[in-house]
Amino acid sequence: MVQRYQSPVRVYKYPFELVMAAYEKRFPTCPQIPVFLGSEVLRESRSPDGAVHVVERSCRLRVDAPRLLRKIAGVEHVVFVQTNILNWKERTLLIEAHNETFANRVLVNEHCSYTVHPENEDWTCFEQSASLDIRSFFGFENALEKIAMKQYTANVKRGKEVIEHYLNELISQGTSHIPRWTPAPVREEDARNQAGPRDPGSLEAQGPSSALGPPLDAVGMDGDKLDADYIERCLGHLTPMQASCLIQLRHWLQETHKGKIPKDEHILRFLRARDFHLDKAREMLRQSLSWRKQHQVDLLLQTWQPPALLEEFYAGGWHYQDIDGRPLYILRLGQMDTKGLMKAVGEEALLRHVLSVNEEGQKRCEGSTRQLGRPISSWTCLLDLEGLNMRHLWRPGVKALLRMIEVVEDNYPETLGRLLIVRAPRVFPVLWTLISPFINENTRHKFLIYSGSNYQGPGGLVDYLDREVIPDFLGGESVCNVPEGGLVPKSLYMTEEEQEHADQLRQWSETYHSASVLRGAPHEVAVQILEGESVITWDFDILRGDVVFSLYHTKQVPRPGARDPGTRASGQLIDKGWVLGRDYSRVEAPLVCREGESIQGSHVTRWPGVYLLQWQMHSPPGSVACSLPGVDDVLTALHSPGPKCKLLYYCEVLASEDFRGSMSSLESCTSGFSQLSTATSSSSSGQSHSSSLVSR
Repeated sequence: MVQRYQSPVRVYKYPFELVMAAYEKRFPTCPQIPVFLGSEVLRESRSPDGAVHVVERSCRLRVDAPRLLRKIAGVEHVVFVQTNILNWKERTLLIEAHNETFANRVLVNEHCSYTVHPENEDWTCFEQSASLDIRSFFGFENALEKIAMKQYTANVKRGKEVIEHYLNELISQGTSHIPRWTPAPVREEDARNQAGPRDPGSLEAQGPSSALGPPLDAVGMDGDKLDADYIERCLGHLTPMQASCLIQLRHWLQETHKGKIPKDEHILRFLRARDFHLDKAREMLRQSLSWRKQHQVDLLLQTWQPPALLEEFYAGGWHYQDIDGRPLYILRLGQMDTKGLMKAVGEEALLRHVLSVNEEGQKRCEGSTRQLGRPISSWTCLLDLEGLNMRHLWRPGVKALLRMIEVVEDNYPETLGRLLIVRAPRVFPVLWTLISPFINENTRHKFLIYSGSNYQGPGGLVDYLDREVIPDFLGGESVCNVPEGGLVPKSLYMTEEEQEHADQLRQWSETYHSASVLRGAPHEVAVQILEGESVITWDFDILRGDVVFSLYHTKQVPRPGARDPGTRASGQLIDKGWVLGRDYSRVEAPLVCREGESIQGSHVTRWPGVYLLQWQMHSPPGSVACSLPGVDDVLTALHSPGPKCKLLYYCEVLASEDFRGSMSSLESCTSGFSQLSTATSSSSSGQSHSSSLVSR
């Protein structure tokens, strides 16, 4: 497996020419880098006008590894070949290096660049990336990877110190300015010589791609880059490896995610929750983004208005900051009638309120970061349990609490900086036994529990909250405006009909629907069209596995049927007795959709009837796909623990004239995905007009 590392952008507040003078002082030897044993120039060339200078060096590096590993490998140093392309005219230095030693066992490639700062031409930016591919190394592959990571981390830190050392040395010697390169006057004889035949191996023959610009795979968009000063100021101290994980995960999002990219501090929380294991953090973040999209969480703070009853009886609210500047949330759970609240507003309203608290917490953390000028990425919760009793252990209430904990743990990792639990009663151990298995171990370490009056005095709340912030109901000086809770009158409870209606509204409010596709059991959605010419639009994400998407038309109403125009039935709808071409027809060519892709498309209908959107598991090459599985196939698929595909989908029917009226805006929207899309498919026939956009 190839390991990739990407460092944040480093900014030197010195002109490019002066930084280059400091860089050249590193050769042929550099006492400030002990592992750098020396170098020699292999090849060197310059362009006729002197603007481009190419140097190829052989560099010897001491192996910083255990003696046993050095003895087995039989080497004390390794050789790297480094190619530098310095372009004085463009003010760029591009560096590429690869190992010669053990090249058949280990491949190391490094790309570095010095460029002018995009916003200040008197500053210089430095970027560094590397890849490591260990094919085999005497059974020490894991050890070698750890050594390489350690060495890379040390080199990143040491490289900055060395350049700054030589910059200070130049300035102390009186060299604080080096004029920029200007082209020398070209004599007539030189002009004639330059117009003559060129040596195919000369620098000029290589063209601008090799001399005037970096390789395409070494160039990133400005949006891909993170400044080292920005990381320190807004995200906190990160090791080079941690910064590399953040940059790689951010770049993956920019390539694959459709819509708004999460903020860096949000991405960083998922990395921390998975101990900076890139693949695990990527999977956790991918699932969370799908969840946010399905439940429209990004709009929650703008759209959620808690019911008046919830505002009165939910005993929680924000209250200044803790001693570290974290936003402080106070929850008087012991004074809250959780059973009454669930019966009065329902579990879904409580969950959405909890989610809004977490969304607001993230927003307040950003505000504290701006206000204090240092990163604040989490908030503190003060949980008062006075009044907690067996009523709070009502089984449906505990079940709802566990669900909320699970949702918050999965989608708001590392947002809780500290949980201060005060006045814990005797019944608390029972509740803790029920909920603690569902709380991440890293989160549990942030819990501080005080029973009785232990929270008062040294070692208590005063260690975490300023005295003027401690609320009055805990003996502090601050008047707390958090609602006091209390019993919810039974007269305010919802009736069974109201509860059922609330559940239906919740289901209808979810724009995106989730579905599972099993082998032999496709998922199908039926849409009835009464007008001859309408537009069916769809948008779906493949969360797991590969599927084949198709669109069919039939004049028959499939089971269980779509009785009203626009009404959608879903499940497996095509009758096993139907024959393709007689009972129904395919109006869209099958589209293979891979895991992680986002598909948007539309179909302009020509005939009334029922249109079936179908997703079925993609058969591997060599197998025969069957759109109409037999009964045995379906039963086997439903009862076997075999592979399963998952997707989120949304479809809508628009009148043809309405759709055409917004066609230009739709096209301008999809064109923004040009960098995210790897394929665009469209098809048309005598009976339909359609288009699909595939984003990976």
